[in-house]
Amino acid sequence: MPDAVELFLELASIPSPPGEERAVADRVIGVLDEIGVPWDEDACGPAIGSTMGNVLCRLPGRVDGGVPLFLCAHLDTVPPSAPIVPTVEDGVVRNAAGTILGADDKAAVVVMLEAARRIVAAGLPHAGVELLFTPKEEVGLLGADAFDTARLEARVGYVYDQAAPIGQIILGAPYARSFEVRFHGRAAHAGMAAEEGRSAIAAAARAIADLRLGRIDEETTANVGIVSGGTARNIVPEWCVVHAEARSHDERKLAELVQEMLDTFSFAASVSDCTVEVEVVEQYRGYRFRADDLPVRLAQRALRRAGFEPSTALSGGAADANVFNQRGLQCVNLANGMIDIHTPDERIAVADLEGMVQVTLALVAAALEER
Repeated sequence: MPDAVELFLELASIPSPPGEERAVADRVIGVLDEIGVPWDEDACGPAIGSTMGNVLCRLPGRVDGGVPLFLCAHLDTVPPSAPIVPTVEDGVVRNAAGTILGADDKAAVVVMLEAARRIVAAGLPHAGVELLFTPKEEVGLLGADAFDTARLEARVGYVYDQAAPIGQIILGAPYARSFEVRFHGRAAHAGMAAEEGRSAIAAAARAIADLRLGRIDEETTANVGIVSGGTARNIVPEWCVVHAEARSHDERKLAELVQEMLDTFSFAASVSDCTVEVEVVEQYRGYRFRADDLPVRLAQRALRRAGFEPSTALSGGAADANVFNQRGLQCVNLANGMIDIHTPDERIAVADLEGMVQVTLALVAAALEER
């Protein structure tokens, strides 16, 4: 098995946009075989539109006592816009080809595999360690959502999926709703019969102008991400579709904001003599940990042992941890040193790959000590 840096360079160079993770999954499975741990893959792939299912493995050598842990990382990345040519410069891994690197979340994948290799090679005692690798996280946590969490022996877990310095423990993530808003107007020739038309785009524009967007408060955000409509420059547009979202760490605030946005869409349609249809979907549910909760305490202990000072923060985004917490497990997201994810400047320090391996081994040791 290559060392962690070599494996990261290899995995990062394999494109794996959501739904097309098979090649990376096969390499991860190959590494699990090299380590000598059993694995299996569920059959969720076709149902969620992926070439892979969730891959789960359990490390041998479990001893009595302690707290079993599961570790989870996703194999998909946001779609790259160019080839991925990972290079190491001055101790930092970057992509030389002008698109994403894929450290989100292949850095976590490599760390978990390397930690597993060391546990098995050294025969390190542990209370139970499970590794889970999921598809299609970037487009709605679909792999994790399709996974049968009853298959996990562990009730406490970690994902490494936060772009921040090692040491940051994510105590909470927001609730989120998505909107698909369809404005329906009336088509007409824009030059010869403009007065007969009803512009769906104008109705959408009025609504967007009236929405509160961006940072609403310290817990709440809203955004319009996609607007599409019309058929030709000289036709009053009959249709316009708006894709929007709202997030908040406070479920009550989110409900109020969602209703406010619905009222804004309806008002804009009515004053524009158009109609509107809105579909609101729960993207994911939020969660919040206390500083004295078990997974947070274990993380703090492990980070200090590995030489990192723990800190806590809230995240404005979601990770597979949202799904596991919704299902009644305790899953904490830990920052792993990624920088500028989802951009051509995405990078990670070689030292942070090794640092998170040490954090993982310290987590396993801390969990074994817990009674």
